[in-house]
Amino acid sequence: MEVKAITKYQRMSPAKVGPVARLIRGKSAAAALELLRAMPKKSARLIEKTLKSAIANATNNAKLAADALVVKSAVANEAPKMKRWQPKARGSAGPILKRMSHIEVVLTDGQ
Repeated sequence: MEVKAITKYQRMSPAKVGPVARLIRGKSAAAALELLRAMPKKSARLIEKTLKSAIANATNNAKLAADALVVKSAVANEAPKMKRWQPKARGSAGPILKRMSHIEVVLTDGQ
């Protein structure tokens, strides 16, 4: 059975979150949590929060054992960008794109 959790509109670009999400794919949920706790990146904290939510969904809603869970997929999708402007030379304006991510973690019980 598959269980998922999604954290939306996180203020970090998918390019920064994606490599950390790739590290936990295929690992057990407990091993993935330990790996994320040891990693000194902000994106690791965001993915850890989503992973904990997915584990809680699996144990409370689907009645699965937490020690049997495996991370099937972990992805960081692109969310809407905040668009800002910065003054440039000769009265023009340059765009600033503040990117956001939707983080999705899917767990399975291995069956």
